[in-house]
Amino acid sequence: MLDHSSKLTSDLTSDPLTEMLRGLRLDGVDYGRCRLAEPWGTAFPAQDAARFHFIKCGRAIIKTESGDWKELKTGDAVLIPRGEAHVLASAADAPTLPFENYGRKEVCTGIYDLKCRNTAESGGTLVFSGSLRFNVDRLHPLLQMMPETMLTSDLAKDDPAIPHLLEAMTREVDMDRVGAGGILARLADVLMATMIRTWVEHGCGETRGWIAAVRSPDVGRVLAAIHLQPERDWNNVELARLMGISRSGFAERFARVVGETPARYVARVRMHQARLWLKDGMRVAMVAERLGYDAEASFSRAFKRVIGDPPSHYRNKADPVRALAPLAAVSLVAAE
Repeated sequence: MLDHSSKLTSDLTSDPLTEMLRGLRLDGVDYGRCRLAEPWGTAFPAQDAARFHFIKCGRAIIKTESGDWKELKTGDAVLIPRGEAHVLASAADAPTLPFENYGRKEVCTGIYDLKCRNTAESGGTLVFSGSLRFNVDRLHPLLQMMPETMLTSDLAKDDPAIPHLLEAMTREVDMDRVGAGGILARLADVLMATMIRTWVEHGCGETRGWIAAVRSPDVGRVLAAIHLQPERDWNNVELARLMGISRSGFAERFARVVGETPARYVARVRMHQARLWLKDGMRVAMVAERLGYDAEASFSRAFKRVIGDPPSHYRNKADPVRALAPLAAVSLVAAE
């Protein structure tokens, strides 16, 4: 008989952030490119997925609704991890066009040229834009802690791999080779993980809360275990064993570093996972069973207590396409 607890403990002897990133992956990437003649501006609406822009040549500025203009030069990229509404433009006073108004022309499988009235045949600013769908939503603790925008020019100072990944993505688009879509999806996955890791290690500056907990070897090991097995009904005895201290000492240390009790954190993670399953089209009864509830009604009460809405609120909004796709699928379907 396999000892799953021992295997999990062994798996978590590596750094906790690695384990957390292993559980955070891309489920899909929409990818397009556009060459624009000045003056130009594009208004991107808010969305659940993250946004990504890479300036292959030229320059641009970007601004979210609550932020200031930031400059992007040739070779710069920006990640909007929670998909807030923003404007990408050649200048602050440039006229803007809604992103939905762009046309598209397929270049090869998974890659599209985006067309608008400011499209240039040559010169101008060449922008690669994408939507990145993580396997978690914007309420995940890691995404909630991130700033509205993350610039690779800031992060590349601490990780020289970032410019190389961007250049590799650009070559795949420029060469229009067979299979470029699948390779781009995997490169984007690696790039996002690298940016997030670099931000956590060097850029966030948090000394307490969730980021501090992930950085802490003992508490981070516990958080990684909870997120890697959200369907498991963790208790303090099991979690204290993972940390290697007494049950009472564990509860006190966890609450001091993370900012909430272990039981509350476990409940939030489990219901967060339940919400994702429901949005993927899973039936409420099946979600309740996967989380170990004897009755659907008791699960529904727990779900509403943590999330604020009943399970039916998310089940009724399930995406039928995502419901048919494998949970671990990585796809590349470029859209405007």
